[in-house]
Amino acid sequence: MSLLAVEAVEARHGLLQAVRQVSFTIAEGETVALVGANGAGKTTLLRTLAGAHRAAAGRVRFRGEDITARPSHERAAMGVALVPEGRKLFATMTVEENLNLARSAGRAGRWNLDTVLEAFPNLKARLHAKAGSLSGGEQQATAICRALMTNPEVIFLDEVSLGLSPLVVDRVYAQLAVLKASGVAMILVEQDLGRAMASATRTLCMLEGRIVIDAPTASLTREDITRAYFGLDRAESRGH
Repeated sequence: MSLLAVEAVEARHGLLQAVRQVSFTIAEGETVALVGANGAGKTTLLRTLAGAHRAAAGRVRFRGEDITARPSHERAAMGVALVPEGRKLFATMTVEENLNLARSAGRAGRWNLDTVLEAFPNLKARLHAKAGSLSGGEQQATAICRALMTNPEVIFLDEVSLGLSPLVVDRVYAQLAVLKASGVAMILVEQDLGRAMASATRTLCMLEGRIVIDAPTASLTREDITRAYFGLDRAESRGH
């Protein structure tokens, strides 16, 4: 049985159909890269899987259970977590308060204040600082730790490296390797194709709300993904 099964899911923003008939599965401990141009539907898809956006059609199953109608806090309590684009921390609360708030919404497991600080040691000195005063890298680390405090089995990470310096991105990805080793499954949205391909065993590419590539990363070249990313294969097929 798959950990997460997405079955013909659709999602809308008013009259705009952002996600169209998306189907795929995620196995326990698997790391999947989700790539695509801006507006391809990646963020809406992750929000829909996490319960923050209502599905217009289709089914989301977690460990075989249909969770399509469950709200986000119930999914978090089951083991589904989202690190949203832009982090969305409580800026006037401390790092510790942000983390403990997430803990109260989650479930029992290996991740607690001590273990997340062990995985992300750069936050130890900032534990009592207001989240709004943190650097971009510290905010991203806090957002990831906040998700971990719910003890997820699958975590959706939206634009992990957005707005961060290359040095900080290296540090964040080194810490994500700790999560991979712990057995947490991940869907990683990343604009940097090199980092995405180096981090994931499988790659999904979205174009105009649809999955146009779902394949083992090792079987793909950067050109394969780039062509799908920009819809070049589709454009050429229309031209013949």
